[in-house]
Amino acid sequence: MDLLQSFKDFTATEHLFSPKDKLLLAVSGGVDSVVLCELCHQAGLDFIIAHCNFQLRGDESERDEVFVRQLAKKYNRELLVRRMDTQGYAAEHKCSIQVAARELRYDWFREVTGQTPQADPAQPGISNVDPASSVVPAPHWILTAHHLDDNIETLLMNFFKGTGIAGLRGILPRQGNIVRPLLFAHKDALNDFAKDHQLSWVEDSSNVSDKYTRNYFRHQVIPLVQQLYPGAVHNLTDNIPRFREIEVLYRQSVQQHKKKLLEYKGSEIHIPVLKLKKSAPLPTLVYEIIVDFGFSPQQVEGVIDLLDSESGKYIRSATHRILKNRNWLIIAAHPTALSETILIESPEDKIIYGNGELKLELLDTPHQISSDPRIAQFDAGAIQFPLLLRKWRQGDYFYPLGMKKKKKLGRFFIDNKLSLADKEKVWVIEMNKKIIWVVGLRIDDRFRITPQTRQTLKIESRLT
Repeated sequence: MDLLQSFKDFTATEHLFSPKDKLLLAVSGGVDSVVLCELCHQAGLDFIIAHCNFQLRGDESERDEVFVRQLAKKYNRELLVRRMDTQGYAAEHKCSIQVAARELRYDWFREVTGQTPQADPAQPGISNVDPASSVVPAPHWILTAHHLDDNIETLLMNFFKGTGIAGLRGILPRQGNIVRPLLFAHKDALNDFAKDHQLSWVEDSSNVSDKYTRNYFRHQVIPLVQQLYPGAVHNLTDNIPRFREIEVLYRQSVQQHKKKLLEYKGSEIHIPVLKLKKSAPLPTLVYEIIVDFGFSPQQVEGVIDLLDSESGKYIRSATHRILKNRNWLIIAAHPTALSETILIESPEDKIIYGNGELKLELLDTPHQISSDPRIAQFDAGAIQFPLLLRKWRQGDYFYPLGMKKKKKLGRFFIDNKLSLADKEKVWVIEMNKKIIWVVGLRIDDRFRITPQTRQTLKIESRLT
């Protein structure tokens, strides 16, 4: 195989970059990145070299940096070097060494290419910045030397980790401004090219250790599979582009379902329960809807259970909640003053909302009833949490205090001579589909204090 021609064909077919673009080559000093340098040089591309010294292998890390500096001189290219406190970063962020190295590496590359604000060298994880980094014009693309064998390993690791169909596509040739122009080539082809062109490189001693997951797959899992199925690597090579195309079709289908199901109302997403229940395959669609809001695959069943639950039930992620409200599921960030639907979870709560603030208080004995419309007092025995604080809407009704017949809020507002501007500011508190208080105006007669009341729930509305 003519590696140079295949390199040119692959970058052109995948539309990875233009021959006139300025490129940033991530170079470790290993054979893969050295071959990438040589191919870019032979192709006449405009590139600079970037090297990360993770300071993990003592003298060997220093040797690698020296080698890459010599490589840059060989090609007469600008060089950027950053020395990183990888172990310190991993300890501070409570992550593995591999994750720390990847995050430090790509954060720096994005900084160099202008994708993120200039980093402060005094920040944790950064111990030195090569002076050249302040004078070199920003390149357009970040090139890494990931090859086809890396892609097969990634696909298998993703499969066993359970990353779903997105993981089966493996490493993409381009993600954002990160480009992998060697994904067409097996490791053996890169080694042969390096030997044929008498290239020098350095060996990373950690590559022979099986303590890293990727190395274990490389040295143990894949050779064992090939003993049973000699064509396994060839078959996976053929299937990677198919998996990529399947994932594209899958995403298109998911987007069509989302377009039919999701209604965006301000900062919230409303999903009609009946329509969602009729959708198939339901677990997969639910997962694809909730995954972007911090929910895990293990929470899919809980969300499906919400479809047949009573109003007020909800499920949380670290950032969002999914709330059952009548015939809707509502996805919203954890309550803020901008939320359209706010969950009140306890009788001793404090809620910030669009009009101001609500303060809840549970009183052990009945108190004198206040005439202040900003204070609502209920028979606590008749109240079940959670409650919902939301904007009123057409069709809402309640039983105004002192009345035994229900009245629509629209008529109630007319009777009380509320202006259009006033009506737009009205919020209600709801419990199990029943409005217990039109905030600041009137409570529902069904939840009033009676002679039998033993505890009082007091809610005070304060404007801000």
